[in-house]
Amino acid sequence: MSPTQWDFPVELCCRPMAFVTLTGLDVVYNAVHRAVWDAFCANRRADRVPISFKVLPGDHEYPKCRPKRTSYEWYIPKGILKTGWMNKHLNLVPALVVVFYELDWDEPQWKEKQSECATRVEIVRQSLQGRNTKVAVVLIQKKTPLPPGEDVIASERAAALCNACELSGKSLFVLPHTDHLVGYIIRLENAFYEHAQTYYYTEIRRVKSHKEFLNKTTHQLLFVRHQFKIAFFSELKQDTQNALKNYRTAYNLVHELRAHETNILEIKTMAGFINYKICRLCFQHNTPLDAIAQFRKHIDFCKKKIGSAELSFEHAAWMSKQFQAFGDLFDEAIKLGLTAIQTQNPGFYYQQAAYYAQERKQLAKTLCNHEASVMYPNPDPLETQTGVLDFYGQRSWRQGILSFDLSDPEKEKVGILAIQLKERNVVHSEMIITLLSNAVAQFKKYKCPRMKSHLMVQMGEEYYYAKDYTKALKLLDYVMCDYRSEGWWTLLTSILTTALKCSYLMAQLKDYITYSLELLGRASTLKDDQKSRIEKNLINVLMNESPDPEPDCDILAVKTAQKLWADRISLAGSNIFTIGVQDFVPFVQCKAKFHAPSFHVDVPIQFDIYLKADCPHPIRFSKLCVSFNNQEYNQFCVIEEASKASEVLENLTQGKMCLVPGKTRKLSFKFVAKTEDVGKKIEITSVDLALGNEMGRCVVLNWQGGGGDAASSQEALQAARSFKRRPKLPDNEVHWDSIIIQASTMIISRVPNISVHLRHEPPALTNEMYCLVVTVQSHEKTQIRDVKLTAGLKPGQDANLTQKTHVTLHGTELCDESYPALLTDIPVGDLHPGEQLEKMLYVRCGTVGSRMFLVYVSYLINTAVEEKEIVCKCHKDETVTIETVFPFDVAVKFVSTKFEHLERVYADIPFLLMTDVLSASPWALTIVSSELQLAPSMTTVDQLESQVDNELPSFGRVRESLPVKYHLQNKTDLVQDVEISVEPSDAFMFSGLKQIRLRILPGTEQEMLYNFYPLMAGYQQLPSLSINLLRFPSFTNQLLRRFIPTSIFVKPQGRLMDDTSIAAA
Repeated sequence: MSPTQWDFPVELCCRPMAFVTLTGLDVVYNAVHRAVWDAFCANRRADRVPISFKVLPGDHEYPKCRPKRTSYEWYIPKGILKTGWMNKHLNLVPALVVVFYELDWDEPQWKEKQSECATRVEIVRQSLQGRNTKVAVVLIQKKTPLPPGEDVIASERAAALCNACELSGKSLFVLPHTDHLVGYIIRLENAFYEHAQTYYYTEIRRVKSHKEFLNKTTHQLLFVRHQFKIAFFSELKQDTQNALKNYRTAYNLVHELRAHETNILEIKTMAGFINYKICRLCFQHNTPLDAIAQFRKHIDFCKKKIGSAELSFEHAAWMSKQFQAFGDLFDEAIKLGLTAIQTQNPGFYYQQAAYYAQERKQLAKTLCNHEASVMYPNPDPLETQTGVLDFYGQRSWRQGILSFDLSDPEKEKVGILAIQLKERNVVHSEMIITLLSNAVAQFKKYKCPRMKSHLMVQMGEEYYYAKDYTKALKLLDYVMCDYRSEGWWTLLTSILTTALKCSYLMAQLKDYITYSLELLGRASTLKDDQKSRIEKNLINVLMNESPDPEPDCDILAVKTAQKLWADRISLAGSNIFTIGVQDFVPFVQCKAKFHAPSFHVDVPIQFDIYLKADCPHPIRFSKLCVSFNNQEYNQFCVIEEASKASEVLENLTQGKMCLVPGKTRKLSFKFVAKTEDVGKKIEITSVDLALGNEMGRCVVLNWQGGGGDAASSQEALQAARSFKRRPKLPDNEVHWDSIIIQASTMIISRVPNISVHLRHEPPALTNEMYCLVVTVQSHEKTQIRDVKLTAGLKPGQDANLTQKTHVTLHGTELCDESYPALLTDIPVGDLHPGEQLEKMLYVRCGTVGSRMFLVYVSYLINTAVEEKEIVCKCHKDETVTIETVFPFDVAVKFVSTKFEHLERVYADIPFLLMTDVLSASPWALTIVSSELQLAPSMTTVDQLESQVDNELPSFGRVRESLPVKYHLQNKTDLVQDVEISVEPSDAFMFSGLKQIRLRILPGTEQEMLYNFYPLMAGYQQLPSLSINLLRFPSFTNQLLRRFIPTSIFVKPQGRLMDDTSIAAA
């Protein structure tokens, strides 16, 4: 059997479309005919009717129609479905044959042309040999026809042509070859489609009519066959709902058939075909859950129908194909708009297909393991006379035999042997990889990273079995990163083992060393004896010798690999391999730790390198180098031990570079920082540890930064979360997990040994020349030189403060805008031990608020570090916050002549301006001058409509007349109507008009005279005057009371009444 036997036939997978043949078209030599054909074929959009067109000659021989069977009484079917039946109705037997003929209605030789056309139609009918295929005639005309009914000649000749050709009027069409050809073609297509529909409807009726002749005993296969044909014709008719219904019925009938080893393959094959059709239609109807349910049901029905045990790999192949086909259908539906999810996508079906393909491979390996002496049978039992099987799913050596008893066991045995020998030549890995690749693409699309990684591992292993080691390594390398980061050590070990085999078989030195280093480490779950073997092989490679073969490798591949390794040894090339360990987990761990996060420049920098080995045996390294961001320090941090390659595994624990498994080795370093690095960070950029020597091969393990590999961060997190108590170790040992990487340190300046004092008397007044006294005293043991002072406003504060703050050393000068806010690098000379100096600093602050002032003193001093003389620049700074205040506060307010507070003032009305000056200074201030200035921006004052003045004595006396005169002035341009009333008071009697209404002309005034007669002594309220302006309702008595007094002081009556008072009374 060929490897493609399990592929579904093309005619099953395609979309069935009505088959229509076009005759009478010369598409090669006739341009008109070619244009007609192109209009039918080109640009067939989805909105055009589903028809498959084919140009055939008029005398083409169609498949012969078998004679109609009158009875099925003695008929025994030989199979379910013939292999050529679907193709016959898709591509060979048309639903409609269209005869094209060039003929105009005004043709002079009409009779001859009509006869020729009728002859062509008759030839087509003869070639169809009694089939129900419809025949139609299309007349290609040069002129555009008139509307129906207007051309009498055309109507008569059309009827005559239909009679001559024995056609109905609905089967005759006219095609004018004009500019609107495509439009006419689309109308023709629709008419052809209706004829095709009628043909397939007739075929369905014909097949259904056979049912009454069938019986369940001998015609079980025919029930399935006829139901399948009805469903297929329904698809051709584009009646997909009925097609789905009939396919479901056919599927149920298939599983009602009696299954035996001899017919199980045919039953499964047909079940697979029908299931494919059902699932395809379900997806087409946008019911994906029905498709999935049908497929699960199908798998449940068929997964145990294995058939012959000797050919069980065939069942695995069939199962694989079922899952693959469903995955393809699912993926196609998604491309057409279906939405899938993480838990239900085509990837799962491709994965299962790959699983069955792997099972097929294993079964074939077991069942097809014949000796080389076994020859392929001759004659070939798998060959047939026609080259193809008569019925789907049957054996070529017993076609059409439905008996459950094998009539020729020997022939059966030979056939099985032929199948097994053919299966041995199938490249299973290629199929498995294709399926896994499809699954990976789906899981990547639906963001299922772990499923994707799992399948990529399987792909890598298949590439390994297929001996494509390069691709295997590429895939496995990609997946290892995920498993390392998530800590799947058992899985990682398995993948590394396969990768090590690949690198050995390709003699890839660097890869072989890298995988060996990791398999020896803590991430590996191998047993110690396996690790010992790998460690031995690694040392052999470093000694420029060939490693021993990896176990379970193909014998031929091992022989090829040994030759490659021999070539590697003989070739002179680079023998130093640098391997970055940040992406994998080697058997050596490294941590770098500075003793402190910062060091003063006059103190030596100290740090430790901690190393720990996880391999089975002690191992000696040859060199350790530490690299910094400033490469000048690299020379001080190198440890090198000369050793022979053979001593790498010797148990010599005395050397610094020999690591004992499970023990932490600490290597200490010390160096002096450069003075120009003060304020800079010193970082360890890498740590290099060399294994082997340059005489053989040398592997340099490179840690970026202060150490750590792919598993370190996860292990550190676990250690931090662990509550497990660590066992007590000897004093000279430390717990590995307790070591925290400190890969950088800061170089800071030497600690200054001077004192800086600031003296001042707060607060500062605005624009005052405020004095700040700076005192610097040296406490160093030697002379300090180049002492510089920086003083003023501390940078980084509000920009407005910088503009309004000025600093000078000269107090006699008044600072202006040209003076800076900060004086920098003021030289003050040298200072001897114990000596001190003072500097006066004057500050002028233009605005109030808090300011922070900085005083920064720097100097140089010579000092010795580790017997090395260096010049240190030291500095010390002090800050002080000074509050600036106004010297005094000035408050101004408006009051009336009665000392009442005023919100606003009025024209011609006198008011008082009261000014209060409050000193805020703790010291006495002398105000030299003051000035009251009118603000340049003035708002318009309010103008009163009317003003009232009065003439009133300063006091009254009890029972003495008190004359009062009121003046009412009209200040508007209008005549004012005024209502005046006087409300009485208990303290006075009065004479005059109590209530009056009068009119005041513009710009004039009216006098009102009253005599008040006081009745009580003391501060008494006068009778109140009430004025109402009829034109200005807003004028209120509240405004009025501000202009005239409301009270007066009344003196008591005297004891002696003089003449004046009597006269007044």
